[in-house]
Amino acid sequence: MTDRHLIVGAGPVGRHVAQLLAARGSEVTVATRSGTDTGIDGVTHLKLDASDADALSAAADGVSVIYNCANPADYTTWEKFWPPLAAAFLVAAERSGAVYAITGNLYPYGPVDKPMTEDMPDAATDHKGRLRATMWAEAKALHDAGRIRTVEVRGSDYVGTGVGGNGHITRQMPGALEGKRAWVLNRKDVPHTFTDVLDTARLLIAAAEDEAALGRTWHVPSNPPRTQEQAINEVLNSVGKPAVKVSAVPMPVFAAMAKVVPLMRELRQLSYQWTAPYVLDDSAAREHFGMEPTPWDEVCRRTAVL
Repeated sequence: MTDRHLIVGAGPVGRHVAQLLAARGSEVTVATRSGTDTGIDGVTHLKLDASDADALSAAADGVSVIYNCANPADYTTWEKFWPPLAAAFLVAAERSGAVYAITGNLYPYGPVDKPMTEDMPDAATDHKGRLRATMWAEAKALHDAGRIRTVEVRGSDYVGTGVGGNGHITRQMPGALEGKRAWVLNRKDVPHTFTDVLDTARLLIAAAEDEAALGRTWHVPSNPPRTQEQAINEVLNSVGKPAVKVSAVPMPVFAAMAKVVPLMRELRQLSYQWTAPYVLDDSAAREHFGMEPTPWDEVCRRTAVL
C-alpha cells in the first residue's frame, strides 16, 4: 500500500484530514471544484469536478485511500448534488482499488427513541436521510461483493475549528461572543451529542487504514451530550466570556419561516433531532480503535475561534 491520499472536499473535515496526514509525512492531494488552496504545508491542490467518474478515477490512480469529505454548499440541493458524486466515487474506488472512506452523518437512522448504535437500521423517512442511507447501502453492497473496500464514519452535529455557519452551535458564536442573545431552532433544553470535527478526521483516517474496520459504519467518539443552551455557554466560558441568554425560536414562527425560506423548510424536516434526546453511542469505536474524544474544554476553546 502506498502512503498517497486523495481528499475530495476542503471543508472542516477535509482540512483536518489533510492536516493530520500531512503532519505525519503522507503524500496528500485535496481536490475541489475550484482548486481551493487550504494553505496546509506539503499538500497538493487539484481543481476537479469529482462527479466526473473518469476525472476522479484518474486523480485516484495509485492512491491508498479516497476520502469523501465533500458537502454541498447549498443545503437545499442534496438531491441534485449527491447522486452523481456518489456514483463517481464508487467507480473511482473500483477502478483504483483504493479504500473509499466516507464522511457520513446520523441522518440515515431517522427519528430515534434511544441512543444510536451502528447496528440500528437506517430507517429515515425524510429525503435527506433516505438519500444518505442509499449512498451507504450502495457502497456496502459493492464492498460485500468484493468490488470495492469501504467504510463510513458517522458523527453528530459538528463543533470545533472551521465549522462556522454550518453548525448549530458555531453559527451562534459571532453574536454570543459579543454578549448577544442566541436564538436556536426547536428546543434549547434537550440532550444532544455534539462531535468534534477533528475527532471525525482522526477516526476517518484510522478506519480507512484498518482492514478489520472496513465494510461497516463507525460512530465518532464524542463527549457526553449537552443541551444547546449548555453548549453555547460552555463555549463562551472556555474563553472567559459571560453566559448569554439562549431562547428558542417559537415553533409557529419556525413553521411560518419554513413555508417561505427553503433552508428553514429543510431544517424543519429534521426537527426530530432537536425536540427529543439525540444521543450517539460511540462505544464500539472507542473499544476497537482505543480512541477517546478530545476533552470538551479543548473542543470548546477551538469552537470559540471565529
